[in-house]
Amino acid sequence: MTVALDQGPHEPHSPDAALRRLDALARRAASRGARLLVCPEMSLTGYNIAERIPALAEPADGPLAAEVGRIAAATGVAILHGFPELRGPHVHNSASLVSSTGETLATYRKTHLYGDLDRAWFTPGGTPVVQATVDGVRIGVLICYDVEFPEMARAHALAGTELLLVPTALMSPYDFVADTLVPARAYENQLHVAYVNRCGDEADLHYCGRSCLIGPDGTELLRAGDGEELLVGDVDPAAGHAARRDNTQLADRRPELYPGLAQALRA
Repeated sequence: MTVALDQGPHEPHSPDAALRRLDALARRAASRGARLLVCPEMSLTGYNIAERIPALAEPADGPLAAEVGRIAAATGVAILHGFPELRGPHVHNSASLVSSTGETLATYRKTHLYGDLDRAWFTPGGTPVVQATVDGVRIGVLICYDVEFPEMARAHALAGTELLLVPTALMSPYDFVADTLVPARAYENQLHVAYVNRCGDEADLHYCGRSCLIGPDGTELLRAGDGEELLVGDVDPAAGHAARRDNTQLADRRPELYPGLAQALRA
């Protein structure tokens, strides 16, 4: 499956402007043979928008989702987009995967909230593994800080995820997450990881870019710099099967030795 990664800048804009940009990007991705377009965290509204979050929040089946579905169906490209999700009395930092025919396949809610901005405005999600299938590839979703917890990527590996999508808003000086930690997650779990960041400035945040697609053997298949790019590359599920033959870490696990791994740390 051919995948496109959107590393774009944030500019003060409305969701309508973000949708116009998404439409153009999906058409560019389709022209390059992509079947899936992955956008950054909170791609439809901006991430560092603080008090605007409640006003822009919508249900997962709201007007924004309908417009993304229209774009996906018109271009034949599945789309992962990020947005503030209104769910009952709660607002979540969410990402929805929309099929190439415009159907919402899955919605993931960020489970590990980072810093004051996340914690002030969002309720954490409670479902660690959310999956859907696109073109025969089993896809899972995490958001930003989630991938920094090894248990989350491992849960996806054990659930059969082949391609893990991680939209993010990684700021400087944390480039090492994109450069070191993300490849390690792919290698230790033998799955593809698409890590898709913003670039440029948004209020007082500077995003470091460095979006990447990492193969299940840790190979860097795509890597962006710090500017705007649309990266396009291929995901081959057979590579995951080959990686698990060569790297037997998953098969060699001995869970009986660490049953208390998820217990709270003691002081």
